[in-house]
Amino acid sequence: MAKSSPQRRGSEDERDVTGMSQVVAGDGSIICDLVRQMLLHIGEDPDREGLVKTPTRFETSLKYLTQGYATCVADVVNDAVFEEVHDSMILVRDIELYSLCEHHLLPFFGKAHVAYLPQGKIIGLSKIPRVVDVFARRLQVQERLTDQVADALMQVLEPLGVGVVIEAYHLCMMMRGVEKQHSKTVTSSMRGVFLDGNTRDEFLRLAHGGIWLD
Repeated sequence: MAKSSPQRRGSEDERDVTGMSQVVAGDGSIICDLVRQMLLHIGEDPDREGLVKTPTRFETSLKYLTQGYATCVADVVNDAVFEEVHDSMILVRDIELYSLCEHHLLPFFGKAHVAYLPQGKIIGLSKIPRVVDVFARRLQVQERLTDQVADALMQVLEPLGVGVVIEAYHLCMMMRGVEKQHSKTVTSSMRGVFLDGNTRDEFLRLAHGGIWLD
């Protein structure tokens, strides 16, 4: 009898991005055993002093870097959505992010710029970087990450629109493959009124540093 494949939870196929992720953490001893075997396969001695604790350290690090599977947008937003009449764009710029490329398990890192045009509700400013981290702390591709942040804020706030731009450097391009150390990947997701030319242009100008004070 063919084995049934395990249910994938917390994946990109989720329809409700604000729902609780159901991903169950793997057995730590299995992770440690796999890392030990990997060290053997690349020609290392997992029992030498510098590597003897590496499997445990790797497990701890991996769980931290993928902690987004164990949380969700509803958890981090909590009760920080407020009724407020405000009809101008709200932008949080230069949000640092760190994630893991799902193709090579190598890091990519950079900054996110997130804006929304409210429709009677605003969110605590510190919650926007937390929403970014919910999705960044998973195995990712930058394109999907950008969409997930935009869709999550649309669901939570029901605003007139959301704009997200992510600029990131990918170690899978910098350390291996084409080895282009200075190439940067830029992705954007626009929702609602941010698809309009004027709103989109204002957001992109502000996101890329076009801020002035009279």
